[in-house]
Amino acid sequence: MNTMKMKAVIATAYGGPDVLEIQEVDRPQPAENEVLVQVFATVATTADTMMRTGKPYFGRLFLGLLRPKQAIMGTGFAGVVEQVGDRVTGFKPGDRVFGETTTSFGANAEYVAVAEDGVILKMPDGLPFSEAAAFCDGHLTSFNFLKRIADIQPGQKVLINGAAGSLGTAAVQLAKYYGGHVTGVCSGRNTGLVKSLGADKVIDYTKVDFTQINEQYDVIYDSVGKSSFMKSKQVLAKNGLYLSPVLSLSLLLWMLLNPVLGGRKAKFEATGLLSDSELRKLLIGVAELYRIGRLRTVIDRQYPLEKTPEAHGYISGGHKKGNVVIMVRP
Repeated sequence: MNTMKMKAVIATAYGGPDVLEIQEVDRPQPAENEVLVQVFATVATTADTMMRTGKPYFGRLFLGLLRPKQAIMGTGFAGVVEQVGDRVTGFKPGDRVFGETTTSFGANAEYVAVAEDGVILKMPDGLPFSEAAAFCDGHLTSFNFLKRIADIQPGQKVLINGAAGSLGTAAVQLAKYYGGHVTGVCSGRNTGLVKSLGADKVIDYTKVDFTQINEQYDVIYDSVGKSSFMKSKQVLAKNGLYLSPVLSLSLLLWMLLNPVLGGRKAKFEATGLLSDSELRKLLIGVAELYRIGRLRTVIDRQYPLEKTPEAHGYISGGHKKGNVVIMVRP
């Protein structure tokens, strides 16, 4: 029997955007507990560029020492169910679905197979594929940090560093929804965007270093990992939290010292390494916020699948606003 083929974005090695190639590969066949999704939209993210470069280097212990173990890039997807395995009961062909593949990657392709009990949900009515594909990057990660880990309470002062990125634009909206007094840190050209998302105050990092101002914050969410717990301590309230999804050796050290020092704490978590059941709960939470009109997706640029290397080049430039979407089908 001839195996059906599909186009996919393959990381041939660690390196720049030029290591990415569009190749014809075997289309996945769904196992008895899996759903085969025809991908309409997927995303290119900052985390994807870290996977592509293999940096920081200790990440290669998990990704592959010499080249990525999972060759097909991408985790977030949105599309239509093409086929279901014999034991699947919750989905049927034609369902509009979205979710993420976590450590299996493989979403930057025309088709992806996902376990029925994996991170996959039916899409809310009215949600475009382009927006749905991005939910599991910025929305899901920031929801995990601000709701599950920090449990933001009304009246708390929250600072979002990198407020114009995919995680930051979600975080501003989430922190505001949960009653926080929100300060966003971004470049001056993105001030209007961040204010439109609900920020009470915006700091232009090209003019002011937020770690040097005369303020105290209950939560500092460094969504881009460009600051540090050490620098942020002086603007962190007595029992404040410094949170970042970007792991560094210094952050790891401070986390180990948390029980000894007391008071201010530093926290990191790899959201994508949570269990599928936990991630699905989080995704249900952000989908509900979309349904009630309290969470929107900011899209900076859209690229066709064939131009995914170009999308990576744009992200590496460091000036991305919101999300970069890969449209697999128009």
